[in-house]
Amino acid sequence: MQKNINIQNKKAKFNYSFLDKFVAGIVLSGTEIKSIRNGSASISESFCEFKNPSSLFVVNMNIDPYENASYFNHSPKASRKLLLNKNELKKLYNEVNKIGLSIIPLKLFINAKGLAKLEIALAKGKKLYDKRDTIKDRENKINIDRVKKYYNNR
Repeated sequence: MQKNINIQNKKAKFNYSFLDKFVAGIVLSGTEIKSIRNGSASISESFCEFKNPSSLFVVNMNIDPYENASYFNHSPKASRKLLLNKNELKKLYNEVNKIGLSIIPLKLFINAKGLAKLEIALAKGKKLYDKRDTIKDRENKINIDRVKKYYNNR
């Protein structure tokens, strides 16, 4: 079992610009939390959606089956309910329906009390030219660091 569980969605930073972040609890069964504590979960393909205005679910989050469980094991790609307070749910529901934004999971972690939490963000999708700018900025930063390292070692 790993000590520090920090499962991140690395694609999200490249594909979306974040407007607001929230930390939500997740409703999990026993074998699901054991698999997360082993580090065998993935949120790279997942997204959040409303079933009704008062319940938010994370869809397509992959939690691998727990290897020591018998026939009580969970389904890996099931929708899981997120726990937020009423005001946060209302705000997210209005933003998603009126403006057309997305809710994207950023990070899955275990807090100090041992509970699984999911950091979600209200996000707007980037256009292709925004992604190109991100790539260009990253490459420029790498080149500048390379030049600095060369001149510092002389």
